[in-house]
Amino acid sequence: MTQPARSPYREHRLELRELLEALMADGLVPPAQARDLLVKLDAGGGRMQHPLLTLADAQWPHPKAPGRKLTAEALTQWLAERIGLPYLRIDPLKIDVTKVTSVIPYAYAARARILPVAVNAGEVMVAVCEPYLHEWERELAPMLKQKIVRVLANPADIERYLLEFYALARSVKASENERSQAGLSNVQNLEQLIELGRSGKLDANNQHVVAIVDWLLQYAFEQRASDIHLEPRREIGNIRFRIDGLLHDVYQIPSAVMVAVTSRIKILARMDVAEKRKPQDGRIKTRTPAGKEVELRGSSLPTAFGEKLVLRIFDPEVLVRDFAQLGFAPEEERSWREMIDQPHGIILVTGPTGSGKTTTLYSTLKNLAVAAVNVCTIEDPIELVEPSFNQMQVNPAINLNFADGVRALLRQDPDIIMVGEIRDLETAEIAVQAALTGHLVLSTLHTNDASSAIVRLLDLGVPPYLIKATLIGVVAQRLLRRLCPHCKRPLEIREARWREIAQGWALPCPPQIYEAVGCLECRETGYLGRSGIYEIMRLNDALHEQIRKDTDFVALRSAALREGLVPLRIAGLMKVTQGLTSLEEVLALTPAA
Repeated sequence: MTQPARSPYREHRLELRELLEALMADGLVPPAQARDLLVKLDAGGGRMQHPLLTLADAQWPHPKAPGRKLTAEALTQWLAERIGLPYLRIDPLKIDVTKVTSVIPYAYAARARILPVAVNAGEVMVAVCEPYLHEWERELAPMLKQKIVRVLANPADIERYLLEFYALARSVKASENERSQAGLSNVQNLEQLIELGRSGKLDANNQHVVAIVDWLLQYAFEQRASDIHLEPRREIGNIRFRIDGLLHDVYQIPSAVMVAVTSRIKILARMDVAEKRKPQDGRIKTRTPAGKEVELRGSSLPTAFGEKLVLRIFDPEVLVRDFAQLGFAPEEERSWREMIDQPHGIILVTGPTGSGKTTTLYSTLKNLAVAAVNVCTIEDPIELVEPSFNQMQVNPAINLNFADGVRALLRQDPDIIMVGEIRDLETAEIAVQAALTGHLVLSTLHTNDASSAIVRLLDLGVPPYLIKATLIGVVAQRLLRRLCPHCKRPLEIREARWREIAQGWALPCPPQIYEAVGCLECRETGYLGRSGIYEIMRLNDALHEQIRKDTDFVALRSAALREGLVPLRIAGLMKVTQGLTSLEEVLALTPAA
């Protein structure tokens, strides 16, 4: 530690000793730890990498943030504040890859270890990891003829996205050029695709198209996306990810390339590549960068400018989550377990599309599917292939619908049957028949709350006496976004306002609630992940009295509330008092209590 830190005014690369001196001066690293690291590196234990990454490898605790460590991101942010340079955490979802990769050649960016991250009117924002090197700036300024704005970013991110962004842009450009040369915009059928492939011209298996699709899938896994949307337009194709329930723009590619990318995905999903006039479904099984198996369900739809493709990503880990991890409160979990432990009857899970019904049912079936039990499902389509279930998919082309499927399953000696959705009277009647003959039936309905499920069954034509005889209970649910723990901010709420929202429920006003703020960890949304909220209605004698042909929904709902039903709005407010979500999120997603 005898060498003085180099003056920041001289042009030089960052050095480890220089950073250690600054960290000790700011009270972030004790001298003893700094000496130990230098001794280890001098003995040959260190790697040739950026000094910020070497410091991050030490895994030192962050003295100003209890429970956290001095990560590469934390060290980069510290350094940016210390030297007065803007800090940027690179978020690929907010970067126009095509535009930024067109302003600086890859070879030059890699040599200078810089990454263009934004191109606006009159300026180019460039992420750097060497704040004291300016030679590249002096060389580029005359060529760019735009103002260069420098920001400091994590060296590991710059290195990673340099490769990813330029490789993706190169693949898109190369595939566009090859498609143009091959005249692929006029391809009408699979035979022409095959012929072009044999002639060495671009097809869906072209290396550049394969690279784009591979990047797209791996990138979606890393960003925790639940869906991938490929949307064709007249001249450009949009790629979007759904993350925590919201869609984010990811990339735009020429329409000609979008056709090849769509064809590649259809091949992987075992769809008919030649058929572009009608919707299709398919399935892809692949692995994440960490090696975990993931299933994707593909759905194509003909639109004005070509086929729109959506890939829904199913994480097999949802099947091993317990009910508390799904969002069930202890009392809700107890009620749910008592319902699913019944030997026979019908249990319904309700809610709009995307409310987590399938996840709840699959997790429940996984709990029930022990060696002594035969679990059978009929779905449209099969969401996630699970070896412990016997799964069947409806097939309208051969007149195999839900009702016919359940009839067939009843001859397979099942103990538990899951019907993907009760859509019509025939399916409802056969589900009731299955429950009456000693089977536990789980299914879904699209209703806003639990009470509406009974009204819906009556509207379909199910006799009231059969509903009383078979229906065990109904669970309505929603998925609420969880507040980001890194940036949520306490907020006071007036007791009068709380009582107004609680609508007469004896729910104590909390001393404080939390609101969404937005930070780098949550992409400025203020939310990170989602959790379920549940409205559980178990049928008893008091509710049976309300079930008749002329059932009044208001009377039924009132009776359910008297019997202990906790509405979705109140279940959401309980999450608010625990600091898990915001009041705005609950009010936006739940009906009034």
